[in-house]
Amino acid sequence: MENVLRPLIVLGGSVVITLLVGWLVDQLLRRTDGRHHETPLWGLLRRCRIPFQLTLCTALLRASYAHTGLDLIREHRAAIGQVLTLVLIGASAWLVVRIAIAVVDSVYARYAANTRDPARVRRVRTQVTLIQRVVVAIVTTVAVAAMLLTFPAMQTVGTSMLASAGVLGIVAGVAAQSTLGNLFAGLQIAFGDMVRIGDTVVVDGEWGTVEEITLTFLAVRTWDERRITMPVSYFTSKPFENWSRGGAQMTGSVFFHLDHSAPVAAMREQLRDILGDCAAWDGRDWSLAVTDTTPSTVEVRAVVTAKDADDIWTVRCAVREQLIGWLRDHHPYALPRIATAPAALPPGDEWPIVSRPREKPVGRGRAPRTGRG
Repeated sequence: MENVLRPLIVLGGSVVITLLVGWLVDQLLRRTDGRHHETPLWGLLRRCRIPFQLTLCTALLRASYAHTGLDLIREHRAAIGQVLTLVLIGASAWLVVRIAIAVVDSVYARYAANTRDPARVRRVRTQVTLIQRVVVAIVTTVAVAAMLLTFPAMQTVGTSMLASAGVLGIVAGVAAQSTLGNLFAGLQIAFGDMVRIGDTVVVDGEWGTVEEITLTFLAVRTWDERRITMPVSYFTSKPFENWSRGGAQMTGSVFFHLDHSAPVAAMREQLRDILGDCAAWDGRDWSLAVTDTTPSTVEVRAVVTAKDADDIWTVRCAVREQLIGWLRDHHPYALPRIATAPAALPPGDEWPIVSRPREKPVGRGRAPRTGRG
């Protein structure tokens, strides 16, 4: 009877204690979250319930599995202890990562709720994303190293590696030069405020929005839903356009090549009416003026404003489409055309005839005479 009750008490007790403690902690976090609505930390910490229960259950089993009295466990005691140790290290690392992410997300959520500047919010979001990735990388590395050190053979290898750490460091530095360069470039981008998640950029002739920033690469989503993946070192070594830097407001231009008889004043009035009905126009500024002229056309430029890059594209397309349609319907003579009428004759109704001097004919079959006689 004792051989049956003891394993049930040890194993079942560990599971019951784990479930009971997990439930109590979850209830405590739920009540705390209900009392403190100003911070989402307590609600985010509730996501750590599974790794917390796994860590607690593994720790209880690691401490009590030897007292079950089962022959199977006694024969494989070392192997079972090794497995429980590895699971305990992995579950602890998982719990630490979840807690760190919850704390960082809570800080970001409070900052985003209290800040009205979208540029600053995107900047903090970029920094938070990279901090989370750094924390995950560090905790994962430490956990894997701790798992390896639980094996006796790896301890000897670790001692040998420490003895040759200088040589390995030099070799690793040379071999991972580009990787380390991208790593430091990612940190420079995050805390140097060069580019942020959500910024509108133009890189390598492509226009798009920064969608993801990691420690090694940056993803840009173009207007046609393509993704351009570039190393972060590109943004620290080459120039690029950041349309969101210093604010998302933008000014755009629309050019028209028209005939010299185009009604510029009427076009200006029509542009004002078009912008009044365009929801994407932010109402800050607009203008229309003749900016250049050629022997056959004049260049008319319309300047409009919008709150961001997407809206400026919409406004420009609307102005171009509606102004061209208005000119076609009401002032077709203003559209550029090719002159095909015959040229006017000069006075006298005839063109002057230009005569050429005659050449002296040469006789057939005879060579010209040269010399005397």
